Amino acid sequence: MKHLPNLLTLANLFCGCIAIAFILNAQPFLANFSNGEQYWVYGTQQAYLGSLFIVAAAIFDMLDGLAARALKVYSPIGKDLDSLADVVSFGVAPSMILFKMLWGTYMSQPNAMDVPMLAMTPAFLIACFGALRLARFNTTATQQKSSFIGMPIPAVGLFIATLPLLNWYNPLGLGTMLQGKWTLYAIIGILCWLMVSGIRFFKIIPASFKPAYAWPQLLLIVITAVAIPLLHVAAIPLAFIIYILLSLVYKQPQPSNA
Repeated sequence: MKHLPNLLTLANLFCGCIAIAFILNAQPFLANFSNGEQYWVYGTQQAYLGSLFIVAAAIFDMLDGLAARALKVYSPIGKDLDSLADVVSFGVAPSMILFKMLWGTYMSQPNAMDVPMLAMTPAFLIACFGALRLARFNTTATQQKSSFIGMPIPAVGLFIATLPLLNWYNPLGLGTMLQGKWTLYAIIGILCWLMVSGIRFFKIIPASFKPAYAWPQLLLIVITAVAIPLLHVAAIPLAFIIYILLSLVYKQPQPSNA
């Protein structure tokens, strides 16, 4: 049982690698069939599956922490392994999503064949800043027991994982907005800044379930639950924005010495 947390972390990494494989195939390609005909095959489903595997990686990431606390198993190897898995699942895989989305915006332009590959490379800043965020967390973990300094990389990864869904279903015209290269560049810049900022983000599992401690988590859950039937896929970016706003206003009570 002592190896269970590390096994769950490896499951996180495994899902992240599968997500990258699906995302790499999320593009139109010309297929030759046995009857001699050719058809364009679109990779929309692969993008969705990539997003789902990022979600699965996040579930395993949560479970490995719960297992480590329940079994009281802590080790430097487990800590480093968790960071390595996170940078793949929530850094590299989401970067690939943004790379593909930027590629799609440029390929729709009249001068598509003249666009340099470097135009899409800012997408990988998510992986770079995510790695910096994780390195900083590993050296300041004692200061981040009750809240995170800077947005945690799994939150960023999950937000980016929803972008293919927004792009496809286009709720409230958000998918159309995501087809603009400057919108995508702005999203990359904001997410990178949030990860290395000094903003304290509350943890989804509160330190105590007393109202004074847990009200932001409860409010986030209620707003998201109400928004899902009304906004459908658009409820996900709304929850992300609400999480940021609540973190800005929430001040966790100091424990009483009495």
